[in-house]
Order: sequence, then C-alpha cells, then structure tokens
Amino acid sequence: MASGTSREVLGRGLSVLGRAIREQPRIFAVAVSGSVLFGLMVVASAFVVGGVVGDVVVPSVETGSVGRGALALAAALLLGLSVMRVVGIVGRRLGAGYMQFRLQAAYRRRVTRRYLELPLSWHQRNATGTLLSNANSDVEAAWNPIAPLPFAVGTLVMLVGAVVSLLAVDWALALVGLAVFPALFALNVAYSRRMAPRQARAQRLRAEVSGIAHESFDGALVVKTMGREAQETARFASRAGELRDALISVGRLRGIFDPMLETLPSLGTLAVLVVGAYRLRQGAIEVSDLVSVAFLFTVLAFPVRAIGWVLAELPRSVAGWDRVRRVLDATGEMPYGDTRLDPAGGPATLTFTDVGFAYEPAEAHLPGAEVLGEVTFTVGAGKIVALVGPTGAGKSTIATLAVRLVDPRSGTVSLDGVDVRELAADSLAGTAALVAQVPFVFDDTVRANVSLDRPGVDDEAVWAALRLAEADGFVAALPDGLDTMVGERGTSLSGGQRQRLTLARALAGRPRLLVLDDATSAVDPRVEAAILAGLRSSATGGPAASILVVAYRRATIALADEVIYLEQGRVVARGTHATLLATVPGYTDLVTAYEQAEVDPERQRAYDEVTPLTSALEVDR
Repeated sequence: MASGTSREVLGRGLSVLGRAIREQPRIFAVAVSGSVLFGLMVVASAFVVGGVVGDVVVPSVETGSVGRGALALAAALLLGLSVMRVVGIVGRRLGAGYMQFRLQAAYRRRVTRRYLELPLSWHQRNATGTLLSNANSDVEAAWNPIAPLPFAVGTLVMLVGAVVSLLAVDWALALVGLAVFPALFALNVAYSRRMAPRQARAQRLRAEVSGIAHESFDGALVVKTMGREAQETARFASRAGELRDALISVGRLRGIFDPMLETLPSLGTLAVLVVGAYRLRQGAIEVSDLVSVAFLFTVLAFPVRAIGWVLAELPRSVAGWDRVRRVLDATGEMPYGDTRLDPAGGPATLTFTDVGFAYEPAEAHLPGAEVLGEVTFTVGAGKIVALVGPTGAGKSTIATLAVRLVDPRSGTVSLDGVDVRELAADSLAGTAALVAQVPFVFDDTVRANVSLDRPGVDDEAVWAALRLAEADGFVAALPDGLDTMVGERGTSLSGGQRQRLTLARALAGRPRLLVLDDATSAVDPRVEAAILAGLRSSATGGPAASILVVAYRRATIALADEVIYLEQGRVVARGTHATLLATVPGYTDLVTAYEQAEVDPERQRAYDEVTPLTSALEVDR
C-alpha cells in the first residue's frame, strides 16, 4: 500500500465503503434500517428490563405477592421487543450479505471484462496467478467490510441512544459511559493502525502464493521432465511459509486486542455498579435505573465489536481494492470502430503498409526493442502467402498484428482496404482467424471446442470443419465422437490432434482470412499438405479463404503462391519458393537447415502414436 498510517488507511477505507454504498444504496438502506431497529430495541430492552425489575420484581419480593397484570404486561413488552430485534437482525444480515456478494460478483465481472479489453502486452507483464488473485481474493477482500458495516452503523445509532439515555437517567452514570465509549474507539483505532501493514503484506503474499502455484501446475511438464519437483515444492513451501507467518501475525494481534475489546464493556459494567450503588444510596437514582444502565453496558459488548470488525477489515480492504483498481485503471485497451465487412464477400485481402512494431518493456521507463520495421506486403484474395525467417525475425508478431491482437506502432494493417482499427470487433473476429503455435483446448467436448456455441455452427458445420482440418477421422474413432471430453488442455489427445482440433475451431467460423502461426508443426507432412490443399479450394471449387502461414517445412512453403522472407523484422525478399531458393542465399541456407532438422519418417510415425504427454513436449518446444 502507498501508506500504512492509520489515518490514511481509515480515509481510503471509508472511500471504498462510500463507493459500495453509492453502488448499492437501496440494499444498504435496508440493511442499515434493520441494524438501527436492532440497536434501538437493545436500548429499549435495557430500560424495559430495568422497569420490570424495579416495578414488578422488587415490589413482589417486598410484598410476597405477584401482580399478574403487571407480569403479563412485562412479558408482552419483552416479547414484542424480542420480535422487533429478530426482524432487525434478519433485515441487517440479509441486506449486508446480499450487498456484499452482489458487489463481489459485479467486480469479478468488471475485472474479467477488463482483462479481455487489455492488450496482450499488458497480460505479458502480469503473472497469471496474480491476475487470478485480482479477480478472486482481492475482490473478496475489497468488499469484506460490507458484512459488518450495517451492524456498525446501527451500533453508532445505538451508542448515541445509549448516551442520551444515560444523560437522562443520571449525570454520574453518563460520565462512566462517556469514558468507556471513547476508550473503545481509541482501542479500535490502535488496532487498525497495527493491523494495516500486516493485512497488506498478507494480501500481497496471497497473490504471490497463487502465482507460484499456478506457474508450477501450468509448467508441470517441464517440472517433471527436468526433475524439479523438489525444488518447485521448496519454492512454493517458502512463500507459503511466509504467508503462514503473516497470517499468524494477524491472528496474534487479533488475539491480543479481542480480549481487550471484550473487557472494556465489562469494566464499564463494573464501574456502573460501583457508581450506581453510591448514587442509589444517595437517593439520586432508582433500582430500575441502575439495572437498566448495568444491563445496557452488558448488551453493548457484542454490538460495539462490529465497529472493530469494520476497522479490522479496512486495511485488507484497502490492499485488495488497490490491486483491483490497478486492473480497472490499466490503460492500453484497443478501441474498435464501427465499420463492418461483408461476411459473404469471399476471401479477404490483407495488406501491411510500412508497419513498425515494438513490444512494451517490462519496466515502463525503458524503451521497447523494435521487432518490425517498415514491413510492407499483401496477401491477395484467395492467395496463400508463407512467412519464412529465422527465430526472432518477427513472424509471430506479424501473425498477431494481422488479427489485431496488438496494434502497430506505425503504419497500417488493413483488410479489404479498411484499417483493422476501424472495424467493429465482431466483424473483425468474423473475418480473420488465428491458429496459434501452441494449441489451446478447453476442458470440454470436441463439439464445444469446435463450435464455441457460435450461432450457425451446428453439427454439420462442425463435421465440415473437422474434415477440412483432416480431423474427422480421429474424432469419429473417439469413444463418444463429438461428445468426447478431451480433458484439461486436451490431455487425452496427441499434439497433432490438438492442432487439428484448434484449426477446425477456426475454420468452423468460416473466416475470410486464415492466419496459421506454425499451426501444423505437430502434424505429419502429408496430412499438412492435405490440409493446405483443402484450404486452397472450397466445395464449390473456389478459394475458401486467403491464408497467411508461418512456415518451416519445404513442402508447406512450396504450396504458397508467394513467400515473404524476413530477417531482423524486415522484409528481405519476396517471390516464389523456387525464385528465392535460386536468388537468396540466406533463404536457401535456412530452408536447408529446416529440412535437416526435420525428423525422419520412422520417428514421425512414432510421433503420431506417442502419448499425450510427449506430444505436448513436442508442441511446446
């Protein structure tokens, strides 16, 4: 947190609570009304009990007889007050709970929606585990004080009512109350001051533990194949131990202050009895007055703690809100236009014009390294263009620019002559589709993974996309066909099967531009050739889509109408595969090196039958 002082924490915490009240005013009003009703009934109960003791019990003891009418009236009053208190408790708890959970749900949606609005560059600078913590534990922490807040507000009303009642009864007893109540507030403030840094540190460590856990689980393949289980366990245990110690520190402080918060009202009750007995002997007050005040101090102990609960939760709330607000206030979202392309317009034309790009650095004050510089080329309608170049040449960056996952620093990327920044989001998504290097498969059925519940993508369209991706054969052989659950990240499928499934997912949307970022690296070359041949022509004999493919294999490159050769983020040469082989030594050397690096046919056949774990290793290489 920016500051750990109690005044700043209190001010910022109250600001967070004020935001909650402004967003849910009606529900808060219901909860506070219930709490105020409860508080007033507590004060009223104290004086009814005092009246019963002074006017019914004491006379009955003195005379040896019980007035049935007075007893019945006293019972009716106490019963009525109890019913009203129950109504207040129900209203308070329902309102507070509904308000808290509604805010948490709303802000989880806002954080998640913001994640989807922010560019890839922002996600690359933030660990996945931290983002999960922002949407879960940080949102929860931000609105935790909502639960006791209405109770605390009602308690304040009750305390005011109690002080007024004490002043009406006797000035000496009122002085006892005026001494105890400020002491309770001072103790709560001291508690909040010491709790603030502890809660902030615990909240930060929660995110770090979540991040390490997610990283270890997500990288389980690397951890296991590299024999790093013990080291990863130790790394997690170290940070989990820090979180444990931080939470113990929080609990230890709470263990010290809680008894003190319990003791003060009890000391107040004792002081009331001592002072009250003296005032009773002087004749300044009646027995009923003394009983009422003593009973009032007794029942105040629990409600007053609600104020402490709010103050105790404020440091964690502020820490959680700061982390949530960091996401909500993050900049860099890519606004879309309202231009729409004709979805039935045939293969799209992709044009890069003097495109430059640099990824944002991890630290904002550092300059970003240039990845692309003045890249210009065109993928004509219905054409296949291959991007070829050494590692780091900018091929994958061009692929992400083509579907506008990122925006260029300079120049323009256009589809059918329209700058992609001017296109409506759904129009862009319906026109261009990217199949990435590493296939991502949801833990769902084959059907759900291909269709994504998109309108118009029925089973017939799913099977058509699977056939075009050369995936219909293995899907038909699965135990439940389209209804087969593929497991988390598609663990029940091989690497090649996952790639073909993600390709079918893109094809099912009938894109007019298909961008393949080394999307068939785990597929047999013969199957890859069949896929590209199928993509070249639709069922009617015409081109199904324009294709931009990041290619490594000679057979794939040879199928392209044009090859764009990149070096260090710039277009060095362009032309047919045969032309570049004959005229560009660097291109010739690279393609030859690719050929030499390819696995032999016998190993490739074994690859197709390999276990999903080994296949995943090949895909992630």
